[in-house]
Amino acid sequence: MDKPVLKDSMRLFEQLGRIKSRSMFGGFGIFADDTMFALVVRDKLHLRANDKTSNEFKSLGYKPYVYKKRGFPVVTKYFALPETWSENPEKTLSNAREALAAAKVEKETQATSKPERLKDLPNLRLATERMLKKAGIESVPELEAKGAVEAFKAIRQTHSSDVGLELLWALEGAIKGTHWSVIPQARRDELANRIN
Repeated sequence: MDKPVLKDSMRLFEQLGRIKSRSMFGGFGIFADDTMFALVVRDKLHLRANDKTSNEFKSLGYKPYVYKKRGFPVVTKYFALPETWSENPEKTLSNAREALAAAKVEKETQATSKPERLKDLPNLRLATERMLKKAGIESVPELEAKGAVEAFKAIRQTHSSDVGLELLWALEGAIKGTHWSVIPQARRDELANRIN
């Protein structure tokens, strides 16, 4: 499932930088130098859109990828290209360049304007915010000052139920402003070792 489309698109995108993929959204995110700009899911290639390309893609009849989160549909910024995308590699590559540029701009904007509430950080939600507050971490600056390991330890002390390592990685991603799945395995191992 998804593998031929993933391999073909990654090969095409090699000109855009160091290309890698990670499992996400029920498919595979495609990254160029740590910036996700494409998604392969259900045997379709999706490219990230900004306001301009979103209108362009909609006018061409492209549909955004929709997934369910806690039972509710979430419409992403990733639009499915027609199945004929590989027949016009120049056009696809041009669209991918634009998608990557838009993703980089958004990434830089997010890095300079951090959310005020904990629940609005990447990977976190209201339940995580409540856990952090119960552990004595009330704000984004407090979480950043504590760091992922100390925040995780504080949560573990205040919660009777087992807290999984996924929370540790989610906290690290929240502090770094990125999805937890892009945290390198070596960094995950280092964080896990510091817990024990």
